[in-house]
Amino acid sequence: MLRTRIKICGLTRPQDVIAALEAGVDAVGFVFYPPSPRSIPFERAAELAGLLPPFVAAVGLFVDPQPEFVAEALRRVPLQWLQFHGDESDGECAALSVIPGSDRRLPWIKAARMRQGIDLLKFSASHPGACGLLLDTFVEGYGGGGRTFDWSLIPPGIGRPLVLSGGLDPGNVADAVRIVRPWAVDVSSGVEVAKGIKDAAKIAAFVAGARSADG
Repeated sequence: MLRTRIKICGLTRPQDVIAALEAGVDAVGFVFYPPSPRSIPFERAAELAGLLPPFVAAVGLFVDPQPEFVAEALRRVPLQWLQFHGDESDGECAALSVIPGSDRRLPWIKAARMRQGIDLLKFSASHPGACGLLLDTFVEGYGGGGRTFDWSLIPPGIGRPLVLSGGLDPGNVADAVRIVRPWAVDVSSGVEVAKGIKDAAKIAAFVAGARSADG
């Protein structure tokens, strides 16, 4: 059985990055959406990304960004992946992923905001350039708000990697992995003591829970 990948998002402090690395995560996420309490400036993100060893990915999260904003992030922060959480089209995501001064693109993931009535197969087909889909809970504004969604909304036959998010925490991540069998899980508020402030024990427990379900 494949091992479920684990990403901790919304990191803002060096000690939280180190805790995530010690727990054995595969990726860490930095929020570049100014209205979010977890948003950090590019300089801080570059410092935190500099703590990452080989094979742990730095992911940049954006919501309907201006092209110049993403280009500046790519110039200043050593990102390996991009996540788009707004209403970006496939073409817009592809254009935003181009590394400034080159013809290379970073791989990107598109977030789907899950609620009753969503046609995830249609959503997936409308973003063929995405390397995978991140499934988050629909709330007003952006972000899952620490709430899970009905996992039965995920239809079979998506045919691409799924990153499960939305309301995951150390107490439910094992069930989430067993039931959904996602490619990866992504958590932010579920391992926090305050917005943007992670808890090392919760991170370790979350990773342990996900690993236990890989069994």
